[in-house]
Amino acid sequence: MGDEEVQRVSDALEAVEQIADREERVRAKSRIMAHQVERNKVWSRERTELIRELWDNGSGLSYRQIATRLDIKLSTVQDAFRDYKGSGSHRPKVPKPEDT
Repeated sequence: MGDEEVQRVSDALEAVEQIADREERVRAKSRIMAHQVERNKVWSRERTELIRELWDNGSGLSYRQIATRLDIKLSTVQDAFRDYKGSGSHRPKVPKPEDT
């Protein structure tokens, strides 16, 4: 069932990209982006909660197993435990043992 919903959303976004009038297309994209900002926070929080539940304080799935199961990157799983919420290009460096 999930793949069907994802496809419908993808199709709807594609339809927005096909709006012929440039100003109308940009207005539509801007409204979608504004709505998505808040939605991303909620979705990210839910993903982090599930990642932590699946890990179960080390007695559940491994980070790699969680990434595979949820079809996400390993770094996304790792970020859930670092409380990191930015883009990958601005991820803070983890201190090396000799730096601590």
